[in-house]
Amino acid sequence: MSCTDHTEATASETSAAPVEAGVEHNPSALWFGDTGTLGERTRRVLLELLKGPYVSGVQSPQLWSALIADEGLVRSRLHELFLDLVIDPVDEFAFTRKIVTDEIEAPAAVRSERLTFLDTAMLLVLRQLLLAAPGEKRVIVDREEVYERLAIYRTGDESTFQRNLNGSWSRMSNRLRVLHKAGEDRFEISPMVKFLIDEDRVRELIDVYERIASSQSDAGEADTAADAGETGAETDVGEADAPEETTGEEEA
Repeated sequence: MSCTDHTEATASETSAAPVEAGVEHNPSALWFGDTGTLGERTRRVLLELLKGPYVSGVQSPQLWSALIADEGLVRSRLHELFLDLVIDPVDEFAFTRKIVTDEIEAPAAVRSERLTFLDTAMLLVLRQLLLAAPGEKRVIVDREEVYERLAIYRTGDESTFQRNLNGSWSRMSNRLRVLHKAGEDRFEISPMVKFLIDEDRVRELIDVYERIASSQSDAGEADTAADAGETGAETDVGEADAPEETTGEEEA
């Protein structure tokens, strides 16, 4: 062997990754000892789905591309955790939810967050505003417009009610991520708002909320308004360690 051949052979040997005896090489490994079989972006989209509340193609185009490319693999991994994958290809977002089947009793894989009465009312208002604009790619709302629609549920002093409204608005923006800033005090409603409460529960809640709203000025039905805190909905937030919200509103 020539000196040149010896040098090239030595360089090749030293550049090769060390393989521990008895450890099978994993072409998908991202670090030493990694036994995962998914690519990095697919792993990241799987993680984002588990963290919740959803993955958006508009906000995260690379993750969305990875999801579409490896949808079958991602769905399979989620099934192993008793979760189903829901994809909206039109508005480009995806989220997970507990599988529904009569064949087994599936455990809860993600925590359901209990929303307050005002949280739920605001969610319903945003949903109605979104559905009232069919075909629109973006539905933009003013914060005050939403607050005005919720004024019929005011109890107690104005400052406490305003503080509760601000708290609910913050949860819509930061926790559930169904509101995205689109200008000075203008916000875009995420299409995801349609899926946070199922249709049957929506009809039930709308009926209850309409009854509560109509009874606010009727002293004979004060108990209905007083029980408003019990009508809060539940929604899957996609985080196993998420703190649970209470059903009542903030006290003065």
